[in-house]
Amino acid sequence: MNTQIILSDIPTLRDRARKNIESGAVTPGYAADRAAVVSHLNAALATELVCMLRYRRHHFMAKGLDAKSTADEFMAHANEELGHADQLAARIVQLGGEPDFAPDSLSHRSHAEYVAGKSLTEMIREDLVAERIAIDSYRELIQYLDHADPTTSNLLRAILAVEEQHADELSDLLVRQPTR
Repeated sequence: MNTQIILSDIPTLRDRARKNIESGAVTPGYAADRAAVVSHLNAALATELVCMLRYRRHHFMAKGLDAKSTADEFMAHANEELGHADQLAARIVQLGGEPDFAPDSLSHRSHAEYVAGKSLTEMIREDLVAERIAIDSYRELIQYLDHADPTTSNLLRAILAVEEQHADELSDLLVRQPTR
């Protein structure tokens, strides 16, 4: 199916830009359901925060063979997850929403669980499971948004690439762990 896109003329663009100026970056051309997008982004924000907290715990609790290098990897991932959370919170605000940092409901809103893990291998496994959950949830959200919100889609694609990198790194760490 060939859909023809008609570009607006300059006076129309200028007129539309002056209407509802308090909406900031969200113009009448925004095609997604803003409330739904904000809700999904808040779930992603909760997921990133839960993952960041779990990675930080794992950093401090890592013991055993390769513990130092694995602990360093956990902290690097924790910092990247916090960066993702900040990016998601900024986009939520840009869309006119409010980022939900409420600690009491964080784990319930998160796609990933907070599983502490007792051994280094269990920690790595739980982090890998969480990354795989994040990967699938970001892929689905990108497909859901399709072309209705290209800015959010691009942000999620960038975050997805890092989550996939985390999963690869954790998978490599898991292979190096002795079996018990």
